Amino acid sequence: MAQRSGLEDPERYLFVDRAVIYNPATQADWTAKKLVWIPSERHGFEAASIKEERGDEVMVELAENGKKAMVNKDDIQKMNPPKFSKVEDMAELTCLNEASVLHNLKDRYYSGLIYTYSGLFCVVINPYKNLPIYSENIIEMYRGKKRHEMPPHIYAISESAYRCMLQDREDQSILCTGESGAGKTENTKKVIQYLAHVASSHKGRKDHNIPESPKPVKHQGELERQLLQANPILESFGNAKTVKNDNSSRFGKFIRINFDVTGYIVGANIETYLLEKSRAVRQAKDERTFHIFYQLLSGAGEHLKSDLLLEGFNNYRFLSNGYIPIPGQQDKDNFQETMEAMHIMGFSHEEILSMLKVVSSVLQFGNISFKKERNTDQASMPENTVAQKLCHLLGMNVMEFTRAILTPRIKVGRDYVQKAQTKEQADFAVEALAKATYERLFRWLVHRINKALDRTKRQGASFIGILDIAGFEIFELNSFEQLCINYTNEKLQQLFNHTMFILEQEEYQREGIEWNFIDFGLDLQPCIDLIERPANPPGVLALLDEECWFPKATDKTFVEKLVQEQGSHSKFQKPRQLKDKADFCIIHYAGKVDYKADEWLMKNMDPLNDNVATLLHQSSDRFVAELWKDVDRIVGLDQVTGMTETAFGSAYKTKKGMFRTVGQLYKESLTKLMATLRNTNPNFVRCIIPNHEKRAGKLDPHLVLDQLRCNGVLEGIRICRQGFPNRIVFQEFRQRYEILTPNAIPKGFMDGKQACERMIRALELDPNLYRIGQSKIFFRAGVLAHLEEERDLKITDIIIFFQAVCRGYLARKAFAKKQQQLSALKVLQRNCAAYLKLRHWQWWRVFTKVKPLLQVTRQEEELQAKDEELLKVKEKQTKVEGELEEMERKHQQLLEEKNILAEQLQAETELFAEAEEMRARLAAKKQELEEILHDLESRVEEEEERNQILQNEKKKMQAHIQDLEEQLDEEEGARQKLQLEKVTAEAKIKKMEEEILLLEDQNSKFTKEKKLMEDRIAECSSQLAEEEEKAKNLAKIRNKQEVMISDLEERLKKEEKTRQELEKAKRKLDGETTDLQDQIAELQAQIDELKIQLAKKEEELQGALARGDDETLHKNNALKVVRELQAQIAELQEDFESEKASRNKAEKQKRDLSEELEALKTELEDTLDTTAAQQELRTKREQEVAELKKALEEETKNHEVQIQDMRQRHASALEELSEQLEQAKRFKANLEKNKQGLETDNKELACEVKVLQQVKAESEHKRKKLDAQVQELHAKVSEGDRLRVELAEKANKLQNELDNVSTLLEEAEKKGIKFAKDASSLESQLQDTQELLQEETRQKLNLSSRIRQLEEEKNSLQEQQEEEEEARKNLEKQVLALQSQLTDTKKKVDDDLGTIESLEEAKKKLLKDVEALSQRLEEKALAYDKLEKTKNRLQQELDDLMVDLDHQRQIVSNLEKKQKKFDQLLAEEKNISARYAEERDRAEAEAREKETKALSLARALEEALEAKEEFERQNKQLRADMEDLMSSKDDVGKNVHELEKSKRALEQQVEEMRTQLEELEDELQATEDAKLRLEVNMQAMRAQFERDLQTRDEQNEEKKRLLIKQVRELEAELEDERKQRALAVASKKKMEIDLKDLEAQIEAANKARDEVIKQLRKLQAQMKDYQRELEEARASRDEIFAQSKESEKKLKSLEAEILQLQEELASSERARRHAEQERDELADEIANSASGKSALLDEKRRLEARIAQLEEELEEEQSNMELLNDRFRKTTLQVDTLNAELAAERSAAQKSDNARQQLERQNKELKAKLQELEGAVKSKFKATISALEAKIGQLEEQLEQEAKERAAANKLVRRTEKKLKEIFMQVEDERRHADQYKEQMEKANARMKQLKRQLEEAEEEATRANASRRKLQRELDDATEANEGLSREVSTLKNRLRRGGPISFSSSRSGRRQLHIEGASLELSDDDTESKTSDVNETQPAQSE
Repeated sequence: MAQRSGLEDPERYLFVDRAVIYNPATQADWTAKKLVWIPSERHGFEAASIKEERGDEVMVELAENGKKAMVNKDDIQKMNPPKFSKVEDMAELTCLNEASVLHNLKDRYYSGLIYTYSGLFCVVINPYKNLPIYSENIIEMYRGKKRHEMPPHIYAISESAYRCMLQDREDQSILCTGESGAGKTENTKKVIQYLAHVASSHKGRKDHNIPESPKPVKHQGELERQLLQANPILESFGNAKTVKNDNSSRFGKFIRINFDVTGYIVGANIETYLLEKSRAVRQAKDERTFHIFYQLLSGAGEHLKSDLLLEGFNNYRFLSNGYIPIPGQQDKDNFQETMEAMHIMGFSHEEILSMLKVVSSVLQFGNISFKKERNTDQASMPENTVAQKLCHLLGMNVMEFTRAILTPRIKVGRDYVQKAQTKEQADFAVEALAKATYERLFRWLVHRINKALDRTKRQGASFIGILDIAGFEIFELNSFEQLCINYTNEKLQQLFNHTMFILEQEEYQREGIEWNFIDFGLDLQPCIDLIERPANPPGVLALLDEECWFPKATDKTFVEKLVQEQGSHSKFQKPRQLKDKADFCIIHYAGKVDYKADEWLMKNMDPLNDNVATLLHQSSDRFVAELWKDVDRIVGLDQVTGMTETAFGSAYKTKKGMFRTVGQLYKESLTKLMATLRNTNPNFVRCIIPNHEKRAGKLDPHLVLDQLRCNGVLEGIRICRQGFPNRIVFQEFRQRYEILTPNAIPKGFMDGKQACERMIRALELDPNLYRIGQSKIFFRAGVLAHLEEERDLKITDIIIFFQAVCRGYLARKAFAKKQQQLSALKVLQRNCAAYLKLRHWQWWRVFTKVKPLLQVTRQEEELQAKDEELLKVKEKQTKVEGELEEMERKHQQLLEEKNILAEQLQAETELFAEAEEMRARLAAKKQELEEILHDLESRVEEEEERNQILQNEKKKMQAHIQDLEEQLDEEEGARQKLQLEKVTAEAKIKKMEEEILLLEDQNSKFTKEKKLMEDRIAECSSQLAEEEEKAKNLAKIRNKQEVMISDLEERLKKEEKTRQELEKAKRKLDGETTDLQDQIAELQAQIDELKIQLAKKEEELQGALARGDDETLHKNNALKVVRELQAQIAELQEDFESEKASRNKAEKQKRDLSEELEALKTELEDTLDTTAAQQELRTKREQEVAELKKALEEETKNHEVQIQDMRQRHASALEELSEQLEQAKRFKANLEKNKQGLETDNKELACEVKVLQQVKAESEHKRKKLDAQVQELHAKVSEGDRLRVELAEKANKLQNELDNVSTLLEEAEKKGIKFAKDASSLESQLQDTQELLQEETRQKLNLSSRIRQLEEEKNSLQEQQEEEEEARKNLEKQVLALQSQLTDTKKKVDDDLGTIESLEEAKKKLLKDVEALSQRLEEKALAYDKLEKTKNRLQQELDDLMVDLDHQRQIVSNLEKKQKKFDQLLAEEKNISARYAEERDRAEAEAREKETKALSLARALEEALEAKEEFERQNKQLRADMEDLMSSKDDVGKNVHELEKSKRALEQQVEEMRTQLEELEDELQATEDAKLRLEVNMQAMRAQFERDLQTRDEQNEEKKRLLIKQVRELEAELEDERKQRALAVASKKKMEIDLKDLEAQIEAANKARDEVIKQLRKLQAQMKDYQRELEEARASRDEIFAQSKESEKKLKSLEAEILQLQEELASSERARRHAEQERDELADEIANSASGKSALLDEKRRLEARIAQLEEELEEEQSNMELLNDRFRKTTLQVDTLNAELAAERSAAQKSDNARQQLERQNKELKAKLQELEGAVKSKFKATISALEAKIGQLEEQLEQEAKERAAANKLVRRTEKKLKEIFMQVEDERRHADQYKEQMEKANARMKQLKRQLEEAEEEATRANASRRKLQRELDDATEANEGLSREVSTLKNRLRRGGPISFSSSRSGRRQLHIEGASLELSDDDTESKTSDVNETQPAQSE
């Protein structure tokens, strides 16, 4: 992406060629082919056109090669129209899906456009070549421009961040994220380049190109240049060549550029993260280490090489692959650039040399070689030349270094020991030192660069941070580094989601916008908690740190611990790969990642050889010593190699406070980074790598898709589209856009919100495009840009108008001037012409001479003089008037000042009077306060007395509490010991159970003993329960007492404090009274000042006293009320949430109903027909729709639905009118065309008949296709039904299998019962021992509580010992009996083996069944995946439709504007339509008449054809006769007369034929007219047919939806079956485990018998141990006492939590019941809707009953557990918050106490002053007493008011309770409404069925009409054929007539023949024909003669 010097046009890589995109041919191709995207392995997605749909699959034809393929419907994704090709912001796409986003990015990338906006962030694809779009010209092009004004670019992002920082004064951040090689570093450089150019000072800009000069710069550069030069240094030391990237950053960095208030750069700071230091030691194949190593080796001169002891590339072991050059770069030149950059940054020569020495030393570390000694594992260094070079470079002693490496000193206890190292340990130590040295060098370098960049003294106002950090990584082998990188990306993605999704939507809710919270399923907190959580349970990093401190801990133990702690976490899984390849798997947001935990402990501790580290710290080289200054904080190798636990422990203790692991350090730095990023406004840049081959112009679709999914690109676009990304404050909106609505806001003040609402109404914006909040107005994407354009246009119009006015004014002025000049010229010309005429005339000369002598001429001069005088007088008058006005004004000012002074005088006198009154009041107050003092003293005495009483009571209570505590402690200790003994007893029971099978025969013997033992156990358990209840009651009593005591103690403390303070005050007052009496005289002068202060202090004192008392009372009451209200609120919130959920469901149902109604409306409007019957149907349907619409409007009150209805009506009316107009025009054109000739008409008729036949064939073909589709749909329905039946059968089979399994289980349980009976016999023995144990424990507890009775207990213990000996003897006897019985049991065991074998066979069968079930499960899982795909696809389509809807709404808003004009046209159009309707009716009537005429004509034509055939025959005969006559020369005279007769007759016939022909032509024209009308009718029928087809399609879609719902229900049933199967498998596993356990128990029974005997012996020994334990118990009693207090506190909290949990359980049960009710209601609705499928529903109900039973058993356990766990967590959180609130309350209480103390001090001071004034002013201030009494009365009134307020508050509480009840009532009403909606839905369904029936009737009528149309067509065809025949005959007749030949007719028929053609008849008699034939016969023999 570097700058290119070529002459290429940069605009080609920025702007899109729109001419190619807006090509109409591509648009037509897109619409014609129905193009979509289908998945492809090679291209990701391929374009294809839909050819045919076959159920769930679709036949598509690939656009590239024309191949056909079958694809699942769910895999198809919609394609955007061609106009959206290469769109700059992908949020504008209509169809938002992965294929469209990928295609857009691909098209832009192949066109050289690498930047694309994706909603609120920018996507960049690495071009892998230099583009000319980073020059200074481009920077200037983007400078100061808005984002939408220019094409996408990194400069646009930088500019927007810079402008936001300056305008909003908000810190900005630019986050460049992406994989390695995606171009993060390059984009970061471009951002810095842009900011350095834009934000540099003028001085810096002049020298901007200095870094490019080849000469070295000695002086220190400007800050901007230094900022640009920091990159080359960091790249050389931190970047390296990898397989993916030639310049890959192997560390993350955050560059923080500081700006001052004016926007200039004032400094910068760089923070780095996770340097990949292991690259310094080893590299993968075809990769390099850091660039500096290669630059140094190739660019250093000879002198420098000798100083740094450098060698060739191949001589260094750490350069694994030797020298690998980078194409297009020279390491030598780069080295010179790095050195120049260091000089510009101000590095000294010594610093640079020291750095290079360290770099050389890192390479030398790798050349140190060790060998293993022969006899031992000890390592040795055969040659130390490399070590000498290394020590020379680092300033160390060689001997000390070799000793530290080979035999380091290690601390063991208090002594130091030298330990020999193995070869592996030495190699590891050297590599660790090399890595640590390089890392410390890099850290120092970053610190030094920061020091150089922060040198300016100007204060930074704000900053822009640029983050360049590694993206999400998933390799084959993922280690600790990948975990850290992925952890960082999780946090960054969370920040992205938070800013994009959560904060955005929270702001909508804050501003009160109607917004449904969209959950994008991107909650990353669980995964972050899994990695970073410190405890409960600890995360991965916390466990890793914990393992680092444990001795003998390994990576394996870490993995085991991680699985144990986090095994149940939702984001934690076992690896998919083998254990050799991966240890655990974490589910990140970008995918599952398998991690291998090899050497994680080492990497986390980062251990070093501390001996060498201390040497480096003590180095003679100051630079090296500074690098290793933190040597105390490292982990030594001795701790890692695990020498001894003591050594590790001691080291741990010494370095616990100092050492921090790599994970901790990284976590801290990351939290700091996230904190800074959260405080900034983030701008996201997503870098994408197109391919791994570094090839330009190649894009791997799958690679790009993976990155897009990881980055959350689609979600970002979706929130941008659905949300309101643009927002503006009301004032700013009004100020900026008021120009667009000039008259909307009236003059005067108006609230900003109201003003904005009025402006938006005036702008006529679509309501969907904006939302008005509390303080801001929100807009959808692109609306503000549109408003800005309109504003610019308005401003340009105003400026143009202003310019036009100005120009017009100037032009008019110039024109007027020219007009004046013209008129003046004309006057001059006229005068000149007159003068030339008159100059020689004598009379003129006389006139000119006489005129000056006349006085008339002087009058004008005198008038002028008078005018001048008048003007002067007027000026004087105006001056005098002005002076007069000034004088009057001054006079008024003086009067006003006089009045003010008088008022001031009056005010002063009033103030004086008030001061006197104040003095009198103060005297009265003094007396009042004295009385209050006396009252207070008396109260103090009373309080002291009460205090003493309370102290006595407290002592009594304390004594009582101590007694209770002692009892509690005793009980608690006893309970704990009982629990311990219970645990031990349970362990013993498990051991004893192993003897079950051997002791079957002893059942009969020990049943009685068992019963006795059971009674005893019951007694013990009842006693235990009683003790527990007592303990609980005591705990409750204790809690109450403690609360009481704490309250009393607090009161006591307060009273003691007040008493002490009052005593002090009293003493002070007594001492001060004597002194103050002397000072009264002096203080009288200060009384005036003190009056004001006293008044203020008095008010404050009274208010404070009143507040103090009120606040204490209010606080106590408020706390109680708050607690009660909190509990009520919690309950109400839960109820409210449940009601809210039900309401949402009801609203959803409501929306579905409204959608169905709209669908009904569209169907009704489409199915309107032209025929009368259909019009009647239409009217009926319209009435029904209107009724439904009214019901809907009353229920929903949704204005948008009404608007849409109106729009649809207008659109349909328009379409109908336009169709009618077009039809009328066509009809008119056809009428005009019909004037053409008959022959052309015949031809056209024939052609049209053919076309009609084709159309008919096509329509029939379409109809057949539609019928086939309908049949297919029916088949699908039947298939669905069949599938349901099959599923039901499968469910029955599964139930049968379950029954079989349950029978097996019952058998197993029976055997278990047998085994339990055997166990009971052993239990009887156990219980004997338990009795002894219980007696011992009781004795032990009695001993701990009653020490004085030890001797008596000893006696009892001895007695018990004797009893035990007797019991032991009995047991020995029993053991002997058991041995005899063992032989019997062995025989029975052999019998049991046979049963076990049969069970194993059954087990094998069960395994086979399980395998079959698993196969079925997999099949069903596949089906489920398919359904999920469909769901996702439908969701995407829904989003796209929503976007289309928005566009449509915008279009509709524009149409509404045009609607006003349209209303005017509508009336005219209606009149025209009425006329046309009348004409249409007439035409239809005429068509019917013509049809009848056509039928009659057809018949007549048939008759005419027959007549024609006869005429032809006669014609032939006559011709033959004529020829004979012409040829015959004889007998001519005879036949002439006859021939003339025949000629006349023939001529008559010809004339008649002509008339007939003319009549036929007229009839043909009429038939053509009828045909045209029929065609019009045909077109109408076709349109109607298409509408019917559409309605059928919609019905089919509805059926499809119903089927999808049914499939979902079946899926739910499937899941239940899976759960049942899982339960069966679990029970089977339990059976297997029980079998194994039983086998083990048989083997272990013998061992257990011996152990019982041993235990009896141990019991005797334990008796002695118990006496010792008694003494220990005394010591432990004190500890238990302390623990009991803590446990009591925990008990209290737990009890409170349990109560809360119980309440929550009850609420959850209510919610569950409510949900079940809703489910039942829905099931009832489904039953009503699907009435035809009763048999299936019965089966379904039966299955649901079975499923419900199983679900209740499962869900009750699971949900209870989950709810309890969740609520336990919630309660812990609530407890924490309550604790925090308690602490806050306590601090507030302390503050109030302090304030009270201060007030009391002030009170004392005032009292002292009052006492001072007392002696002097006592006599004067008696009058004030009455005022003070009045004030006391006021205070009492205030008290009463407060009491009233308190009562009002109580009333408010009651009102709130009433409101809550009302809310409950409303909720119930809403439920009723929901029921009503359901009933209405049922009615609507019934209505739907009626409409469907009517539709079917209409379809039947349509089929009848089609049949009649076909008949007409057949008759027309016949008529046309007859017509053609007639036309041929007519043409032949015409030809013959033209030739003029004789025509003769002959007839062979007898009788009379008549031909009727439209009233004209042609009659031929038989006599005439006979005479003619006879004549002919006579002529024939004459001719023969």
